[in-house]
Amino acid sequence: MTTQTTLSHSESQSGDDTSFQSGFVTLVGRPNAGKSTLINAIMGKKVAITSDTAQTTRHRFRAVKTTDTFQLVLIDTPGIHKPHDALGQELNESAIQALDGIDVVAFLVDGTKPVGTGDEWVSRIIAPIKAKKVLVITKIDLIDQDTIDAQMEAASALADWDAKIQLSAVSGEGVEFFLNKMASLLPVGPRWFPADMETDQPLEVVVAEFIREKILRSFYDEVPHAIGVVVDELEYVRRKDLERVFATIFVEHESQKGIIIGKRGAALKAIGQAARIDLEQLLGCRVYLDLHVKVKKNWRRDLNQIRRFGYGEGI
Repeated sequence: MTTQTTLSHSESQSGDDTSFQSGFVTLVGRPNAGKSTLINAIMGKKVAITSDTAQTTRHRFRAVKTTDTFQLVLIDTPGIHKPHDALGQELNESAIQALDGIDVVAFLVDGTKPVGTGDEWVSRIIAPIKAKKVLVITKIDLIDQDTIDAQMEAASALADWDAKIQLSAVSGEGVEFFLNKMASLLPVGPRWFPADMETDQPLEVVVAEFIREKILRSFYDEVPHAIGVVVDELEYVRRKDLERVFATIFVEHESQKGIIIGKRGAALKAIGQAARIDLEQLLGCRVYLDLHVKVKKNWRRDLNQIRRFGYGEGI
């Protein structure tokens, strides 16, 4: 198995190299601006879940890109939005706290949507930050050059930027340029994390998020927002090269439980089959996935429960 790199410590790896650059870059923006998709493109593999559902990202986590000349610590954050419940408030707080002590803030603007009051709100939040500021227009594979230019002009007026970038994390256009530009803005510094570390998230959290992603992509309306996933147990059976994963899907109402399970368990089975494919790639072995669904009424209004799930600032 090769998955335990997700469980590394955060010790600085000191050295005598005075040319090595390292630092922390926080990605911010409205929901669905493409932050997690960009991180996956930079890492060259899936470390963050993605979907078209708002509040897909509920954890603030760090992805670590290390080369011979730099170490870039990318901090993915929940989309900043006007919250409607305790969960939304906690996610906003998580995103804002991720701006403390960083070297660069990258403000992602969805190129397919007009720059509006939501983007203005985010720009006001990052205005007092002393870090260098980079404007990033995303999803340029979906728009023409005239639209890209108009978006860049509108977003440029929101703040004074140290750099402006346009890219598509899906096609890959501009991603390498983004990576090199971020590295050039970093100070000389040590390797804060081991070179083989890719994310600071515990394995249980990554597994739970991969399961939740499949639910987000399978259901619509209110159901995805009411979902929380907790991994109860991970057990590796060495003689079978098999990881046994036991997880619980929490919903807020009995009606949602029925939707997730589906007729004769068909919906839950489909979720498990889809999740198992990703988990086997993540874990590098066969996976036995055992899913159960439970009701925890109105958990999104309960800050203590939100943090027990590990969302926002977590426990």
